[in-house]
Amino acid sequence: MKLIYTGKTKNVYALEDGNYLLKFKDDMTGEGGVFDPGANTVGLTMEGAGQAGLRLTKYFFEILKDKGIPTHYVDANLDEATMTVLPAEVFGEGLEVICRFKAVGSFLRRYGKYVKEGQALDSFVEVTLKDDERGDPPISEDALAMLNILSREEYATLKQLTVEIANIVKNELAKRDIKLYDIKFEFGRVGKDKHIALIDEISGGNMRAYKNGEPIKPLDLEKMIIDAQ
Repeated sequence: MKLIYTGKTKNVYALEDGNYLLKFKDDMTGEGGVFDPGANTVGLTMEGAGQAGLRLTKYFFEILKDKGIPTHYVDANLDEATMTVLPAEVFGEGLEVICRFKAVGSFLRRYGKYVKEGQALDSFVEVTLKDDERGDPPISEDALAMLNILSREEYATLKQLTVEIANIVKNELAKRDIKLYDIKFEFGRVGKDKHIALIDEISGGNMRAYKNGEPIKPLDLEKMIIDAQ
């Protein structure tokens, strides 16, 4: 294996067969030791976080596979905290796509003049550039097209998949009386036809989930979902 990318929460290795291996770490995004899925820095390290993230990712990616939704997932090794994935071409230098069901986090900080904390949002889709130096700025469909990061047709597909996948996750959590406030995804172009597919992960580190009005820590969320099966 050849290390090709060192990320905040996982490392990426190239495999001889052309696929890639993602190695999940115990590092989590946040600031000052407090977890925040919207942060662009590593804020804390929790033993077992990488394996928990992979267990939840495997669970959700296999649900999506059964529903025929395109992803880069091939298989996972829970003991090694690794996931084998198809190669994917990212948009520009990477985009993050957030689906929001409640006004919290950076949405609330930006638009707090017009919304109350926890106010319901209708599967609001927001795209941000992966750019730590500039604080992952939000970007519009027009700007994405003008800057040749992705086409308007690709944006429509990206948005449709985001809403569909987010609501699948939301409904799975609801089976455990857990409310999904927001979730962050990444997408890429996969295969010879360069179809848009979900990449990266679906874990507690990528979402805000609440039960009885209290936020659920990523490791606790994994136990509540996986152990409840």
